[in-house]
Amino acid sequence: MTYLKRKADAFLEEWKGNPNRLPLIIKGPRQVGKTESIRRFAKGHYESVIEINFVEEPKYRMITSDGYAADAIIRNISLIDPSKRFIPGRTLLFFDEMQEFPDIATALKFLKIDGRFDVICSGSMLGIGYTRIESNSVGYKTDYEMRSLDFEEFLWARGYGDDITGDMLDHLIDARPFSDAQMQVFTTLFLDYCTLGGMPAVVSSYIVKGTFEGTLQMQRQLVLDYQEDIRKYAQGLDQARILNVFNHIPVQLAKENKKFQISKVARGARFKDYRGCVEWLETSGMVNICYCLAYPELPLKGNYDENRFKLYFGDTGLFVSMLDDEASEDFRANRNLGVYKGALYESIVGEALKKQGYDLYYYKRENSTLEQDFFIRTRNHLVPVEVKAKNGTAKSLRTLVTSDSYPDINFGIKFSAGNIGGSNHIFTAPYFTAFLLRRLIRAYDDGRAPLLNNPDQ
Repeated sequence: MTYLKRKADAFLEEWKGNPNRLPLIIKGPRQVGKTESIRRFAKGHYESVIEINFVEEPKYRMITSDGYAADAIIRNISLIDPSKRFIPGRTLLFFDEMQEFPDIATALKFLKIDGRFDVICSGSMLGIGYTRIESNSVGYKTDYEMRSLDFEEFLWARGYGDDITGDMLDHLIDARPFSDAQMQVFTTLFLDYCTLGGMPAVVSSYIVKGTFEGTLQMQRQLVLDYQEDIRKYAQGLDQARILNVFNHIPVQLAKENKKFQISKVARGARFKDYRGCVEWLETSGMVNICYCLAYPELPLKGNYDENRFKLYFGDTGLFVSMLDDEASEDFRANRNLGVYKGALYESIVGEALKKQGYDLYYYKRENSTLEQDFFIRTRNHLVPVEVKAKNGTAKSLRTLVTSDSYPDINFGIKFSAGNIGGSNHIFTAPYFTAFLLRRLIRAYDDGRAPLLNNPDQ
């Protein structure tokens, strides 16, 4: 499989360059490329790489049987496989699939204190595994969360360099519309990305073949693998409930009111019985939760109703693959999603926000049509973000930015199929630029985004 350049590559280089580096845990959903990125990095930086996969080689779960001291662990690894070489200062210990053996996290403290070897762990963090890991290694680890490819990484896979994304950002900062040629090329690439999602195996197949041949089957197999993980790692009766929630996400996103309703999941389903199921799916990285704000004001954290939320897939390509056959085929052939169109664009923008490190929040005023898709913040302001499937008016967004009832809001951002522009406190940008939002907001905070800094234009 062709290696795809990832943002994790730069993080790994930065980690290696830190003389005080701690053991690193790279966590994230299964099959997003964690192992491949670590192997590629390790090959270029270490004379010896000790890779242990706790799924494929369960015998290594015995390496802490004599305690967690570095010498005891190294002795037991050597006992199992005498060919492994431990060269001080030039060896990486790579523990993969650590969700199968969370106990290894307790050893990180002792391996760091010992100091002879670098340590990287990775795992899917399914179920309760990471909770145990968190408590076992406080202060002696660095965490990095890895997800499927974002649109920028997809552009890299297609052969585009950093100059292209830099130019896109300049267009946003300067509020300078794209040319017709740019709009056509980037929109086509973006729709390809929506179709494929960002799972590395799917994108690699598309890059190598130059067509979508076989990608739908690959996506559906990934969904089956996720469902199998639920059966494997979820405990007791929660398995059926978690599967019900997971399988109902596409249906509920298709509705005008996209709030996830537990009562629709199964006959007689009650929220209190399903509370942990949603959090389990989020912890695994399979879904993104978007909570309803109690009121659109700062601060965001703690200002939401944990019982009201929307659910999006962590990878929109998997969402498309889970649609009924007619809708999925129509989108692949004709770029038409019918009733799912609004859900697709909302999901892809939510995914882009999450991959930039944002938590997801929306707002729906009770007994009113006022509803806002997402919210982010600048240094001093709350920013409502609207996602429009068509180039129509955004009544709720306009109300939020003009009403005196929302003093924390100074301007809003609308993503649509249209070009860059803005008026009356609303900045408009194409869907394909959503991955640049955090960088645009940073430019705004630094006084480098004229249209955002002058919302009356």
